Amino acid sequence: MARSDELVIIEAAINGVTSKAANPNTPQTPAEIARDALGCLGAGAAIVHNHNAEYAVAGARAAEIYLDAWRPVLRERPDALLYPTLGFGATIAERYAHVPFLAEAGVLRMSFLDTGSVNLGGVDDQGLPGGAEFVYVNSFADIRYKVAVCERYGLAPSIAVFEPGFLRTALAYERAGRMPKGAFIKLYFGDGYLGGAGFGLPPTRRALDAYLEMLEGCHLAWAVAALGADVVECGMARLALERGGHVRVGLEDYGGAEKPRNADLVTQVATLAREVGRRVATPAEAAELLGVRS
Repeated sequence: MARSDELVIIEAAINGVTSKAANPNTPQTPAEIARDALGCLGAGAAIVHNHNAEYAVAGARAAEIYLDAWRPVLRERPDALLYPTLGFGATIAERYAHVPFLAEAGVLRMSFLDTGSVNLGGVDDQGLPGGAEFVYVNSFADIRYKVAVCERYGLAPSIAVFEPGFLRTALAYERAGRMPKGAFIKLYFGDGYLGGAGFGLPPTRRALDAYLEMLEGCHLAWAVAALGADVVECGMARLALERGGHVRVGLEDYGGAEKPRNADLVTQVATLAREVGRRVATPAEAAELLGVRS
């Protein structure tokens, strides 16, 4: 069981590819994202992750859109940890081009550093993997590029683990002493994400145990996320909290039956943390715990 004085970091992933048709509470415009981010921070989130509504834009334009959403947040909560998603492009330099702009603007202390590739998408009319498809590609060369950018700007890596191979690669960087400071591992458990056949491991106790066996002896902080499910209802949040881990929640991932707001989902995790005997970390405490630069 977790010690009663052990801090828990809550990350809110507030939109992703979730549309307003799926949940009208999903923030999309910069103003909506700013309001939602502040609501999540007020409810107990230390980290806020968001996408913008214009994926296929050049790096400078993508950075402008993020800045429109983040500047109002940072005026009220200068301690907030905010980070974006990838862009689109033929090369990793194009897909990652907005990150240096945001770092140089002084608003970025954390960046995504995903360490593997995975098939995402739907199923066809026979129930087979296919239909809508998206291959999320991060070659070893891509990963080295992102590590170099994080090192150059002092950015803490937010690492999404869709499959066990993602974690193996991240741990190789950690063992070699090449993982940038402040890394935060997010263990993604798949359950029909994007209406597809799923990926990786299911949201179960035994699946979490498998990841924790891989993490044994490693000092990287880790959190759970349930994509296409409800991280609290399916039990993964409690399992993580009881084992000293952290929790990611939000409308990017949520697959429950209700139409919640992001702040509602954060509040659920914060309430559960108190029940388990964990104290919710402020952004400043989360940054100190992870080793994110001030």
